[in-house]
Amino acid sequence: MATKTISTNRRARFDYTILDTYEAGLVLLGSEVKSLRAGRAGLGDAYAIVKDGEAWLVGAHIPPYGFARDGGHDPHRTRKLLMHRYEIDRLGSTLAEKGLTLIPLRLYFKDGRVKVELGLAKGKARYDKRETLKRRQADREMERAMRHRSID
Repeated sequence: MATKTISTNRRARFDYTILDTYEAGLVLLGSEVKSLRAGRAGLGDAYAIVKDGEAWLVGAHIPPYGFARDGGHDPHRTRKLLMHRYEIDRLGSTLAEKGLTLIPLRLYFKDGRVKVELGLAKGKARYDKRETLKRRQADREMERAMRHRSID
């Protein structure tokens, strides 16, 4: 299965601890698909909700396609997510727990269809973020030391 990444939410793994991931399809307009094929999308402030037994993607930015009729679409409209009923029901009950949210991790094409990878996430505290930065820095230094050691 060929996948082509359109956009990733790079802040997600820094700001949240990802507990589980899900794949969902998106209900899109034609001008939105054209804009995505041009590689333009933003997931920075986006999140997903479960409302009335349906899943929705809120706050994802897909800029209007330049050649669309009548100005295209609303770039920040709420878009419906396509998931199995049992997944939506399970997510709805899980999201009712305190401190959990559903955030998009990446937007991609899979066999010609637009998919979004959603992460069930718990927000990190400030000290957790500092710990992540320290661990990343230590890994970098260790990798650098190993490289210099193998050269000698």
